[in-house]
Amino acid sequence: MNHDQAREFFRPAVVDGAGRVIGVVWDLEAWERAKAEGTRAEELMSVPAVCARPDWTVAETARLMEVQKVERLVVVDDEEQPVGIVSRHGLLGIFLREDDDIRREIVEDVLGDTLRLEPTALAVEVRDGRVDLAGRLPFRGMIPAIERMVATVDGVVSVSCTRLTYDVDDTERGGTRS
Repeated sequence: MNHDQAREFFRPAVVDGAGRVIGVVWDLEAWERAKAEGTRAEELMSVPAVCARPDWTVAETARLMEVQKVERLVVVDDEEQPVGIVSRHGLLGIFLREDDDIRREIVEDVLGDTLRLEPTALAVEVRDGRVDLAGRLPFRGMIPAIERMVATVDGVVSVSCTRLTYDVDDTERGGTRS
C-alpha cells in the first residue's frame, strides 16, 4: 500500500507529525463538508482516540467498544501508528452467537456445573450479548467471581450484576447480613 492509499484507508484517523493517532473523525460526510469550509480536523475529532491493539482478543476489543460506546476503532501498533480499522459489526460477526445460546451456556455451564447453583437461582437476561444478572446469592463474595466467569463466555460483550443481592457479606469481618 503506497502513502496515498494508506492515507485514504485511515482517513478517520487524525495523526500527528510522527504518524501517531491523536484523534478520530468517524463522520466522514461532515469532515468533507468541514474541509470545504476550512474547518480543522481538531474541531471535529474525538479525543483522545479510542484505539485497539492488533494482539487483543475479539472479546477485549468488543468490551472496549461497549465501554466507550463506539461502533468502530482504529487499530494501532506499539508506535501508535494505524494498522487497521475494526467495526462492531465485523468484529462480532466473527463469533456472534444467539442470545439464547449465550444464556443457556451461562445457566448450565457457569451457574449450574461450575458453581453448583440451582438453574432458577438467578435470572439471566441476554440482549445483544449484554448480560444482566438478578437474584439472591448466599454470599457477597460470589458476585465478582460470577461476573468474571460470565464475561469469559463467547459472545458476552458486557455483564451487569447490579441486581444481585446476597444473604451474607463475607467480604467484611463478621459477615453482616444484607
